[in-house]
Amino acid sequence: MKRPGSISSPILRTVEAALLLVSAIFLILHAFHLSADFPNHSPWMDWAKYTDEGWYGDGAIRHFQRGHWYVPGDFNPAAALPVWPLLEAALFRFTGVSLTAARGLTVAIFGLILAASYLLLRRWQNLAATPEHTPDQKPAKTLAPAIAVLLLAVSPFCYVFTRMAILEPLLILLTLLALLAASYATPEQGIEPAPLRTRLRHSIPIVSLGLLLPLMVLTKTTAIFLLPAIGWILWARAEYRIRPFLRLALAAGTLAAVTWIAYYALIVRPHFLDDYHYLFSANGYTGITPATALSVLGDTITDGLWIGNILYPLALLAAFSALLLHPRLLRNPLIPALLLWAAGYASFLAYHNNLQPRYYLVLAVPLTLLIPIVFSTLWTNPQPHSEPLSPLRRLATASIVAVLAVLTVTDARQTLHYVRTPDYTFTTAAAEIRQIVTADHTHNPLILSISGSNLSLMTGLPSICDDFGTMDLAVRVRAYHPGWYVAWNQVDDDKMDALAPTYHLQRVAAFPAMDDPERNLLILYRLDPAIPGTPPRRHRKPTIPRLLQTNFGQQPSPIQLEH
Repeated sequence: MKRPGSISSPILRTVEAALLLVSAIFLILHAFHLSADFPNHSPWMDWAKYTDEGWYGDGAIRHFQRGHWYVPGDFNPAAALPVWPLLEAALFRFTGVSLTAARGLTVAIFGLILAASYLLLRRWQNLAATPEHTPDQKPAKTLAPAIAVLLLAVSPFCYVFTRMAILEPLLILLTLLALLAASYATPEQGIEPAPLRTRLRHSIPIVSLGLLLPLMVLTKTTAIFLLPAIGWILWARAEYRIRPFLRLALAAGTLAAVTWIAYYALIVRPHFLDDYHYLFSANGYTGITPATALSVLGDTITDGLWIGNILYPLALLAAFSALLLHPRLLRNPLIPALLLWAAGYASFLAYHNNLQPRYYLVLAVPLTLLIPIVFSTLWTNPQPHSEPLSPLRRLATASIVAVLAVLTVTDARQTLHYVRTPDYTFTTAAAEIRQIVTADHTHNPLILSISGSNLSLMTGLPSICDDFGTMDLAVRVRAYHPGWYVAWNQVDDDKMDALAPTYHLQRVAAFPAMDDPERNLLILYRLDPAIPGTPPRRHRKPTIPRLLQTNFGQQPSPIQLEH
């Protein structure tokens, strides 16, 4: 007999299939125009679009382009974060090094994020554990998993950042997989004698979790702020008892610690300790202080609007409802876990005080999943013989459904706009640079640039970084003898001081690219040997014609300069 206030199963299955079909269509749209720019004039000004796709995949890029992944003295983040470059290397073995392949890998990871989100919500749906609920009772099917997948799939914020070959999407996927693994952990293992097959089956989630945890940290070290969320799921699986929880946590934690320590002791410490430490020192230039605490906390919260002007407030409302208005919802272990995920990573953002939009992608997923889990309780009666929904709950349900519909339509419309209007300013500029460099047979093709790794990914030209590295820039320049320098808008004084004793910078061409006012002109310099006794020339920031500043809808033409 159909429960009062519920939707018949055939209708529910039909609606769910429709939602998942739309999600699949938008996932496919993510794979269009993979070499296009990060959308110009978007609400998200993140400098990662100039650098990070190359930096964090450099180990794989250099392995196939140079025959070795490590460049002594340069920026080598793969020493501390090897998981992503290893995945890219496995892909490049079949596709060759290319921006399209790297971004295609990220889109595939986003597809797995959608699948893992769906499975995770299905795993915990309707387990808000009312007193009447029993383990043998089959939970009522809800639309929450399909709604969560749809909200992620149509999100323009997710669209722009899950098409970049950066670390955050992989970290999100590994976190979801770790939550799934923890969801299947059983506290009884090791307590009573059991057949070998049963013990092996019970050990699979713990072994999986023990391997996923170091993979998370070796993907991005900020994963440690996500561990409380995983620990809460284990705590729930142990039925909130200390001794069973310790059995589960110690088994998984020991394997994770042994795996990470083995990597550090056998690979990092004897060979790449300086590069390992440098990654953390290079990122230590920002941080919260007592004097800035209030403003930083305020910015951390308000910048969450990057996730979505409707979605973010709705997620905060869902969190507020679960914590204060309806604490019963916290009986579903997934809700506290998602709250701990969001709170943990928000704590890192405030502590680090480097509020870049891409970091909020790690917050966007748990906050998005929280919305349908919390609000689905408005139209779902967990008791088998509950009364029909009250008029007040009907009104609340209609209001939430209307907001979700508006959110889905507006997000889908913005995402479709990005799909229909791709720009190729950066890749076109990179292709022009490659043509100029390869046509010159008298200078070393090695490029020096903060965006050098991205240029290597797009063009195959070798590069070193002009900003980060364990060796001083002047020493690196003398050691590697780059033949070309690529700067954004101007040559900074510290870069000129490092280059001037060895080289004279001859400006060859400039290309309008991207949209940041401080980085919208890519300038190519040829590095000619300096004449002894000649004072270095300072290069002022160029004035860009208005036409070139705004003409992002067409392929840019290089501004050729006389030698």
